[in-house]
Amino acid sequence: MALTGKQVRQLRALAHHLNPIIHIGRSGVSDGVVEQTEECLEAHELVKCAVQDGCGLEARDAANALAEMTESEVVQVIGHRFTLYRESSRTDIEKIKLS
Repeated sequence: MALTGKQVRQLRALAHHLNPIIHIGRSGVSDGVVEQTEECLEAHELVKCAVQDGCGLEARDAANALAEMTESEVVQVIGHRFTLYRESSRTDIEKIKLS
């Protein structure tokens, strides 16, 4: 599911006030990080992540790898932080309505 420019702008605005939930450290994009990201995406749909200084990956590389493993979309990458979006399959949460 490719996001349109308008949808990306909407998601960037929503993500601006979020704090990073997922922290990628020395071990990079490990199975634990992927599992934690899956759970957060199902619960929140929009997740901000941070790449720590000890990680050997650039933020763009980590974002692309994590997005591919979780079947999500990279919304933006700024500095050491990036944001991922994936529509949740849960019915008990309030979903983000994309325009």
